This record gives sequence, C-alpha cells and structure tokens, in this order.
Amino acid sequence: MNNFSSWLRNLGAKFRAGLFRFMSGRYGTDRLNTVILCVGVAASILSAFLQHLLIGRIAWVLSYALMIWAIFRSLSRNINKRYQENRRFLLMLDRIKDRKNRYFLCPRCRQTVRVPRHKGKIAITCPKCKERFQRRT
Repeated sequence: MNNFSSWLRNLGAKFRAGLFRFMSGRYGTDRLNTVILCVGVAASILSAFLQHLLIGRIAWVLSYALMIWAIFRSLSRNINKRYQENRRFLLMLDRIKDRKNRYFLCPRCRQTVRVPRHKGKIAITCPKCKERFQRRT
C-alpha cells in the first residue's frame, strides 16, 4: 500500500510539473475570463431549459462559443493583448459602477476627463492639454 501511495504522489508531482511547463508563457485567467465563463455556463443552463425552441439553440451555440473564447484567452501566448483586453473591460466595469461621475474625451488630445453628474452645462478644462470645452452632465 505504501508503494502505491508514493507512486500516486510521484504521478501527481509529474502531472503538476508538466502542467506548469505547459502553462508557462501563457496568459492564464483573469476577471474577463471569469465573466465570459459565467455567461457561457448561464447560456448553457438556459439552452437546457429551452432546448426545443430557437432561443435554446441560439443559447447553446452562444455557450460553446463563449467557452471556446475563454479557453483561447487562457491559453494565449499574446500576454500583452490579453492584459489590455482585461484592462479595458475593468475600466468599462468601473464606469458602469460609477453613478456619481460622467466621463468625456478631450476633443484635442483624447484624454479621458471625469466630471460630476447633474451639474447642467459646464465648461470642462482638460488637465493634460488645458483645452476648454462645454458638455452637459
């Protein structure tokens, strides 16, 4: 019995080492991947309940497409591009959560400027290039 447990432990260590070698240089998972997988699982569950309708078939295809996309992102070697995708997603998520401010782009330098909501029409000064423009908040 002791030989079997040591053999199993060695097998697990070899498997972990092989998986570590396989994943080195690859992107892995992040917040965007988690959201993609959760939406894919939700679409899969929805397709199971509505399997005889057209919406169920669309949800089935969507679930597989989302899960394949998440696997592709996890195994990708283009780390910088995946990082930028996740960063843009997190910025968009923060903007959705931010109910007290509005965001505008400076017409001259394209810098994002945050201003408080519900102040009417205000003059905004870009902190980067000092361009003045008016927007309704």
